[in-house]
Formats: sequence, structure tokens, C-alpha cells
Amino acid sequence: MSDQYDIVIRGGTIMDGNGGTPYTGDVAVKDGKIAAVGQVSGRGAEELDATGLAVTPGFIDIHTHYDGQAMWDSHLAPSSWHGVTTIVMGNCGVGFAPVKPDTQDAVIALMEGVEDLPGPSISEGLDFSWESFGEYLSALERRKHDIDFCALLPHAPLRVYVMGDRAMALEDANQEDIARMRELTAEAVRAGAWGVSTSRTIAHKTLAGENTPTLRAHENELMGIAMGLKDAGWGMIEMTSDWNTPDPATEFAMVRRIMDASGRPLVFSINQRHDRTEAWKDLLSLSEQAAADGLPIRCVAPPRPIGALLGLTGSQNPFAGTKTYKSIAHLPLADRVARMRDPAVRAQILADDPWEFNTWSLLVRVGFERMFAFTNPLNYTPSREDSITAIAARKGVTPQEVAYDMQIDDDGKGFIFACIVNYANYDLEAVRTMYSKDHVIPGLSDGGAHVAFISDASFPTFLFSYWGRDVPEGRLPLHDLVRRQTKVPAQFAGLTDRGVLAPGMKADINVIDFANLALERPEMVVDLPAGGRRLMQKARGYAATVKAGQITYRNGEATGALPGGLVRRERIGA
Repeated sequence: MSDQYDIVIRGGTIMDGNGGTPYTGDVAVKDGKIAAVGQVSGRGAEELDATGLAVTPGFIDIHTHYDGQAMWDSHLAPSSWHGVTTIVMGNCGVGFAPVKPDTQDAVIALMEGVEDLPGPSISEGLDFSWESFGEYLSALERRKHDIDFCALLPHAPLRVYVMGDRAMALEDANQEDIARMRELTAEAVRAGAWGVSTSRTIAHKTLAGENTPTLRAHENELMGIAMGLKDAGWGMIEMTSDWNTPDPATEFAMVRRIMDASGRPLVFSINQRHDRTEAWKDLLSLSEQAAADGLPIRCVAPPRPIGALLGLTGSQNPFAGTKTYKSIAHLPLADRVARMRDPAVRAQILADDPWEFNTWSLLVRVGFERMFAFTNPLNYTPSREDSITAIAARKGVTPQEVAYDMQIDDDGKGFIFACIVNYANYDLEAVRTMYSKDHVIPGLSDGGAHVAFISDASFPTFLFSYWGRDVPEGRLPLHDLVRRQTKVPAQFAGLTDRGVLAPGMKADINVIDFANLALERPEMVVDLPAGGRRLMQKARGYAATVKAGQITYRNGEATGALPGGLVRRERIGA
């Protein structure tokens, strides 16, 4: 007798993504889709025993930057190591299409500066065999992948493509420019773009210090692009902003006007800044009211501090911009550490300006009061007393001296954890408040970006292990966290064929040992094109991940199955 199903997952605790009470049951998979959920009598060609384990839909991460990696790598790790089966990439207005031969360098410089992807890796990894966004999507389909991805049309390359040097000079778009951007936006969506992204933050710069070309785009330009989505009848808007108008409500009113006119859903990033510690409350309230008014608006908020890992093996450390450190930065790690242990070199580096950060301006905002030793076991919620500032006060030395010693400890292999946002009060109560609102989606992992000094693609694992299990008090229900990481982003993004465990849905499934779910320590590896480095962080507790009916990971190890790839609108029946 032949097997009735391809896979049957037996006896797991089913958290189906709808947010209801978990229950014990089976999940059957056939031809890439979920065939049955509950008590399954038929046999599978493969049977997975999930007794004592949770069975969830695959996770969806709507804020990533795998735009380059998807070209040269079939495994979109580290996100795929953390139960993620679908991502949205092309956020923050940066990406690699549309592009002309004379704008390639500009889009590479933007991705290198804004998202900390090594320029040589991009140049070697991309052949730029495309010009239009549709041609870029077709190029992405030449390779099979372990997860699915949706691609947003990024505003910066679009603006540079249409306006050339005027875009980089932050000149205003004229009516002809706007009409062309609207036309190209509709064209991109009809070719398979999942929407459009833009950035309005001064933190997004090239390595040369140039602002992102979208920084000062006026409402008429943003409206034109949004109307391109309306013309195509599809697509979401992703927006990153400092909300630095005299009152956040002023810029938010513009967002509402754009949404009202275009009818398109919009998501923006929200976090607790350390210089404007209460601003997030205004944005949360404004967006909550907009959602209550019926606008399809969502916020995406990180579950922990966005944390830069500063170290001699990465692209950033507290002394990376000083003249003395730059003079030895090219040396192998062992030689560099030896030089830094020389009292004369130490004295010179400490005498240089320690805040001359030269690649990512946000680090200037952090300060030693929110920098900590990155301990083992990992601690993403360190206390104020463990900050470099506090340690220095106890020792009677400067914070720079403490940071210096941390950087050369362990032969230069250690890291300093620098909390960039979400840690103004040395706790995560702001995150708790954000997550109390149903229109807030966990995310902002930036998977595929900041590869040599941020390791936040592990956000889903932290979300469940910390907020669903380890938080000192007031745990959030696991089954509702699952809903927020599956059904909620799927519905918002228009991914109607996934996000819940139900017959007929795409068989994207995780089998998880939540009791033992844990993050491993990030490691710096050299595996990017042109010898580029990146931080990679694995997890324990993922017994299996199923993508489109094929087991892609067992106990955290890739099986070699590659059933994922570009998601086009017509393939989900939307």
C-alpha cells in the first residue's frame, strides 16, 4: 500500500498561527501543501515524531536585506537557521535595481554604507546582467533557495535611475521625474515586486558620508510612487524615518494622506531611541489610531536592543576611526593585538578622538553607558551596573580604557555589545508596550545586512525564548507570539497562501523544542565573495523546518533541499 502523504508530523503541540489554544495533533503534508491537521490516520513517506515539541507555521520576517546574498547564495542564512521560511527584502530604500551601467557604483556605495555589506563582495557577487527591476527578479530566479523571498522596489536606486546625479545631490524631483518613477513602480510591481521601500533617516549614508538620495523626497514624490502601486493594484510600502519634524504628527499626517490616496498598506520601523526616549509613544499612538480608523498600517519592532557587536574581527570597534588604529587596521588579528598591547600604541590610540566612527553614524549616538561586554552565556539584557561607564567609575579609569582592554582580551576575539536602540532605561519595557498593540509586528532583523557588526537575524529565536519563556516576569503567550510571527505578517504583506497551519496552505512548518530553544554565540566567518566577513549565529531547538513540503533543516543542519525562491503575486493566487 502506497503512502498517503509525503510527510506526517505526529503528536506535536500545534500552534497553528491563529492564536488559539494549542492542542496535540498531527500535520500531514502532500505535494508541497498541508493536507490535514488534527488526527491523521494515513501514513507518510516520512514520519516525524513531534511528541513534546511544538508545531508552528514557518516564520515570516518582513524586514531583511538579502538582495545581494540571494544572487550568490542558495542558503539565506542566518535567517533560515531561525525557523524563517519567508522573508521580504529590499527594505530601507536600498537595493540593486533598476540600474544603469553608470549608476552601479552609486547603488553599491549605498548598500555598502547603509547596510554594511562589503563593496568588494557586492561587486564580485553581482554580475549586473539586468537593468530593469523585472530583469533583476528574473536573474534572482536563476538560483534555487532554501526559503522564499519577496522583493521590494527600493526608492534610492529608482531615484538615481531616473534623476542621475541630481538624485545624489538631494535635488527635488520635478513632475517629469515623478511621472517616470510612478510608471517604473507600476512596471516593477507587474513584473513581481512586492511593493516599494523608502528611507527618510540621516543614519543612512554612504561610506563617504553622503546621505541616502531619498532623505528629503517631498510628499509629491512619495505620493507619485505610491500611486504607481495603485496603478498596478498591488504592493506594500515600507518606510524608515527619523520622524524629526517639529512634531511627529506632521510627518505622520503625510503618511496618512499617501495611504488614503493610494489605498496601499504601509509598515514603518518603530523603536525606543536613546536621545528621544518618549518619541516612540507618539508614533505608537498615531499608528494605533490610524489602524483603528481602518488604514492598513503596521509597525515593525525589534524584540530586544538592536545591538552592534564591536570587535577587532568585525567592521566596527570603539577606536575604528582613530588615526592610530587605522594605521594598523590592515594587520592580521594577532599582529594587531600585539601592537595594541604595546603601551605606546595604547597611549596614542586612547589619546586620539575615540568617537571618529567612520562607517556607521548611529554608533556615535550610543555612548559607553550602553556598551557592555558580550558575555558567555549570552546576555542581551545587561544591567546598568555592567556598562562600560559603570565599570570605569568603579575602577577609577576612563571608559575608553575599559573598552580598550575588552577589545584585546581573548586575543582580540571578543565583542562589546552596543545597544543602539530599545535600551534607554536598561530594560525592555518599551518593547513590552509595543507588543501589547495588535498592529505591531515583531521584526526588524535586518537579516543579510550589517553583516560584520550586527547579528540580529536571530530575532525570531530570541522572541520565543525570551518573551515566551525567560523574561523575569510577565511572559507573553507562546501561541500568540507565533501568531505575530506567522499569520499577522502574512496577512499584512498579502501572502495569502501561508502563515497558518490549515489544509490547502503552503507546507511551511517548524517543529520546535521550545523548552530548550537557545541562541549560540555569533561567530565571524569569511565566506562572502571577495573574502568578505560576516557574523553568523546558529540556534538550538529547531528539530525540523519544512519549506513547501520538503525538510530543509534537521536539528539546525541543512538537508540540501532547496524548494524556495522568489515569490510572485500570481503564484499565491492573489
